[in-house]
Amino acid sequence: MGLPSDSGIELWSKWPAGPRDLITDVPGVKVGHVTIQDGEVNTGLTAVLPHGGDLFLDKVMAAQVSLNGFGKSAGLLQIEELGTIETPILMTNTLSVGTALTGLVRYMLEGHPDIGVTTGTVNCVVTECNDGHLNDIRGLHVREEHVRQAIEGASEDFAEGAVGGGTGMCCLGLKGGIGSASRVLKIDGGDYTVGALVMANFGSAGNLVIGGRHVGREIQRQKEAEKDQGSIILLIATDIPLSERQLKRVARRASISLGRTGSFMGNGSGDIAIAFTTANRVPHYSRTDILPLRMFFDENIDMVFEAAVEAMEEAILSALYHGETTTGVRGNTVRGLRSYQLEEAGR
Repeated sequence: MGLPSDSGIELWSKWPAGPRDLITDVPGVKVGHVTIQDGEVNTGLTAVLPHGGDLFLDKVMAAQVSLNGFGKSAGLLQIEELGTIETPILMTNTLSVGTALTGLVRYMLEGHPDIGVTTGTVNCVVTECNDGHLNDIRGLHVREEHVRQAIEGASEDFAEGAVGGGTGMCCLGLKGGIGSASRVLKIDGGDYTVGALVMANFGSAGNLVIGGRHVGREIQRQKEAEKDQGSIILLIATDIPLSERQLKRVARRASISLGRTGSFMGNGSGDIAIAFTTANRVPHYSRTDILPLRMFFDENIDMVFEAAVEAMEEAILSALYHGETTTGVRGNTVRGLRSYQLEEAGR
């Protein structure tokens, strides 16, 4: 997936994409969607599993960066403090964070009778963007059982665009949603992967930039002026051994990808980046007090930064490319990028 070769979108890349050009090119990562569409209802839930094992017992090292903190996500504080993720990462609409959080707590409790009894509680991670322009967000259509469905349906192959948590999202005056991409690096003689997945719901019409070229003017002519608002969640996964400090440095580079595609992270935009590595695991229970940790040589880490920026930029544009024209609540209609491409090609 990602951007197909015939997409008409040209991006210069220093690093090659993985075989799927998806975040799931990182071994062990899986993604699952529940899409809810019915008339004025355009919403859903996406689950990202950092690895296929027991995340509570075998946590991944992680970091988060609030690029612009206008958001209602859950679980970020403990990522910031402890530098780990111990549950699947959920993505949904703003008013469904509570429901998704409860559903994820129930899911984790079922598999771990020790939680809250002989050990501490669990830090569930739920992220959000506001899909209220196309979705009846007040209807609270995401339910607890959707969490289990998304997790149990997760796989290495998944759809992009108006699916899962991205079903009702809008981006840069276009239909937004879920987008993903990957880059492969040759490091110390081996292949390592940096993958990105976004839930894109940010920016104002007319600001879209593709490959350094401002292409949003036609969109702006057809829409009223809008503020840069709405939010984006950016996930970066890798199998490169990185410390939580280094992961935070990678996550900060998400702002570069946003700028490349036309965002200036407006006042009302919630822009959150989360990065994790599958190479450094932290056990919930340990017989030793000292744990092994591998990390990257900082003087050579620029290649990781570059690959992450490339993957995140393509993931954003992939969300736009795969987004289908959608009519939702109150008759609001948002066109997909491909409809503009076809219109331009017919002139």
